[in-house]
Amino acid sequence: MYIQLMNIRRLFKTSLVDYPGKVSAVIFTGGCNLRCGYCHNPELALNSPALENIDENEVLAFLEKRKGLLDGITVSGGEPALDRGLVPFLEKVRSIGLSIKLDTNGFFSRVISECIEKRLVDYAALDVKTSPEKYTSLTGKPINFNDVLSTLNILRESSIEYEIRTTCVPGYVTVDDINKIGSVIGRVRNWYLQQFVNRNILIDGRIKLLAPYTTGYLKELKTEAEKFSDFCLIRGI
Repeated sequence: MYIQLMNIRRLFKTSLVDYPGKVSAVIFTGGCNLRCGYCHNPELALNSPALENIDENEVLAFLEKRKGLLDGITVSGGEPALDRGLVPFLEKVRSIGLSIKLDTNGFFSRVISECIEKRLVDYAALDVKTSPEKYTSLTGKPINFNDVLSTLNILRESSIEYEIRTTCVPGYVTVDDINKIGSVIGRVRNWYLQQFVNRNILIDGRIKLLAPYTTGYLKELKTEAEKFSDFCLIRGI
């Protein structure tokens, strides 16, 4: 029987920051259903042919060899839940005995649900990019925010650790937007606010011209987000 291999386009062999509290390898899949203007991995989002195709079996062999040095893996993208090889790959990683963190934009709740039901994810990071009415302008695609909400509810009802995270893009994420997000999604366990970075090549060059928020304004965003979260932290300052 043919088993779909995962579309792995990048591998960071060791990270101390991607998986909270753990040393992880970071595996990036190619392709995304969104075109977020501030995305700093445009080649991954577009599944560029310029990126190397990394053989799944080589990655698994590397993970097996590093067992004992790595606590787990982080699977990011692109959007991993787009990849038909995701579940079979995570099953193989689980057989090695590593912990698994999955990053997702939340638009493929059935895949996330399957991963959780099969005990293939220990920690999930869900991107909540802005208030529902601004999503289309920020992501470049017509969207249904209820898809994100469905994924969040799956995470909330599960026993796994999870976080939501919001990159604070000037003009697209304001105090009012944080309030609107919280009003729609309700209370969450962990909410991380991420500083916008304009140093890299971005999908939308106009967004690259935006100056990141000051630390003071980020703290205002945090104060608002704390109303809807058990724990809130600013990353990147």
